[in-house]
Amino acid sequence: MRIFGMNWLKSCVFRIVLICAALASCAGFFSKEEPKPIYDVRSAVVLSSNSIPAAILSGVGDRVNAAINATVRTDVYPRVVLTIRIGYIAKGQGYDKSRNVAKITVDAASVEDGSVIAVSSFEVNSFSSSPAAADEILAEDIAARIRSVFSLSAGRA
Repeated sequence: MRIFGMNWLKSCVFRIVLICAALASCAGFFSKEEPKPIYDVRSAVVLSSNSIPAAILSGVGDRVNAAINATVRTDVYPRVVLTIRIGYIAKGQGYDKSRNVAKITVDAASVEDGSVIAVSSFEVNSFSSSPAAADEILAEDIAARIRSVFSLSAGRA
């Protein structure tokens, strides 16, 4: 009886390993993502309504422009300028009032003819236990997301 139990256990483990190996080999067929387009970003401007704090506007602008200046492109890509629009900001959300949310839209316009060739829209969630630091942390989180979307280096503001 003991030998039967061990053989049965080995057989189940072998089957599970075999199934996992088969699934892992098939995963490569479904995970092919098209590479996102890369742009040669030349400058950025930040726009919003009067209700957005100036610290956030200048913080995002300074950080994104520093990242643009720090980014070196070795290949030729379409040259664009970014228009960053901060739609709204909601501060002090959540149970402990530490979550801040911002709705961002970024347009990439061609330097040659001014046509918009890419649009990115997203929400940024930021967490800060200090209300005094909330604007700076939110500005950094917004700039980090823009750096990620447009493949920019992490410049120093």
